[in-house]
Amino acid sequence: MQAKYISYKETSAFSSIVLDYIDGKSSLRPFYQYSPDQQGFAEAIEKRNFTGDRSVLADTLNKQYSGVETSDLVRKNIALLSGKQTFTITTGHQLNIFTGPLYFIYKIVTAINLAKELEAKFPGYNFVPVYWMATEDHDFEEINHVKIEDRMLTWNKQAAGATGQLSTKDIEEVLVAYKGYLGISENGLKLADMADLAYSGQHKLSDATRILVDALFGKYGLVCVNADDPALKQQFSEIIFKDITEQSSFQRISESNKSIEDLGYKPQVNPREINFFYMIDGLRERIIQENGIYKVMNTDIGFNTEELQEEIDTYPERFSPNVVMRPVYQEVILPNLAYIGGGAETTYWLQLKAGFDHYGVDFPVLILRNSALIIDKRTETRMHILGISHKDIFKDTNTLKNEWVKAHVPLRFALEDEQRAISFIFEQIKLTAYKIDKTLSESADAAKTRTFKLIATLEKKLLRAEKRKHATSLAQIDSLKDRLFPSGVLQERVLNIAPMYVLYGPDFIEALISSFKPLDHEFTVLFA
Repeated sequence: MQAKYISYKETSAFSSIVLDYIDGKSSLRPFYQYSPDQQGFAEAIEKRNFTGDRSVLADTLNKQYSGVETSDLVRKNIALLSGKQTFTITTGHQLNIFTGPLYFIYKIVTAINLAKELEAKFPGYNFVPVYWMATEDHDFEEINHVKIEDRMLTWNKQAAGATGQLSTKDIEEVLVAYKGYLGISENGLKLADMADLAYSGQHKLSDATRILVDALFGKYGLVCVNADDPALKQQFSEIIFKDITEQSSFQRISESNKSIEDLGYKPQVNPREINFFYMIDGLRERIIQENGIYKVMNTDIGFNTEELQEEIDTYPERFSPNVVMRPVYQEVILPNLAYIGGGAETTYWLQLKAGFDHYGVDFPVLILRNSALIIDKRTETRMHILGISHKDIFKDTNTLKNEWVKAHVPLRFALEDEQRAISFIFEQIKLTAYKIDKTLSESADAAKTRTFKLIATLEKKLLRAEKRKHATSLAQIDSLKDRLFPSGVLQERVLNIAPMYVLYGPDFIEALISSFKPLDHEFTVLFA
């Protein structure tokens, strides 16, 4: 595959705060600790003060991988985490069935490539790519479906509580449909076998996801972390109690949000007074405070302050952080240098630094994940025939059509010469009118304005008429946009890996590995 690159700004798909962050705008400097470049990583390596228990982390990961036939490199990376010279490069995502949209794949490839790049730049250290599994998330409707071209496959079941705990015993129907799409080609059967191994007979969705992700990325040393674990949560228990009882994150992040809004940006998340859920089998409900009692919503469960402390000390795994506190938990238990996220994640991480500072937890280097547009041979040929470049295709459809018509037909629509001539005539009329009666010059200006409006209307009519003559080419532009931007959004937000894997097999992931440059901060266009 051939890769070309454009700036994120040229895609018109990223918010101003994200663009300003990767451009290093000074007004955002208070909201992060290290710049997203090699100098920032040099500083992060020097200053990272990790106080978590590495042996607990390595032991936990070894247990989680006990039933997985993973690669030697994954085993090596888990062992390396016990040493002080090892850091993690982390991305995170929900447990979407069959990996969900393509940007899930892009996140992981960005983490793998960044770890490789840092390994080359800082040879005295080890860098382990990590996928943080959002096993505690309870929004089943966000993960229970996958779009395969024009077909939506949905896992229909009654679900409650943390998604990582869900059984996959009743996923057979959607698994059969997914494998049916993959077909009987060599590549299709290969991915079907991966999916079958992951989802058939597994007890938990977290296990299934780890097996599938490992099948795709184990050869690159990617380590999957399930932080829904008592031993890991124990290291976070002090912050859990303090944040619930003192509500410090709510205060500090609210202040950061106000500062971000004052700069003209829109915050991505809003903190709550208490940013933890209570989680047991089949239940994950918010904790609220009423009359000195910490209550679990929609239940009869409640604790006074002393009981809350005892419950956290005894069962830390029952306290699940929300989107505001999960990043802090991550940095407490991982020797992490970088977090890789999409545009929305990048925004809300910028909101969180004050909370990290309060608890004395190092804020990682924040990296915008790589994004990509995959253009197949047929689409590339059609673009070439139409004279549309990889940069042009990101323009909105009407602009693209207008520019195409103006560039590809002999008739001149922008009547600029005529407008200049008319403007000259009106200036002469205005001068003559002024000599007769000074007030008549305003009438001349008004007549000129009306004439230009008539010309603008005529230009639009000429353009519409010419468009009708070229309906076939313009319909092809519509088809291109629909194919490359399904539902009007970036391809990566809708399509699953399945069609790419059927066409290209493991070479697709290899092409991403070869093309993604995490620290260049550019959008990747891949011609397949």
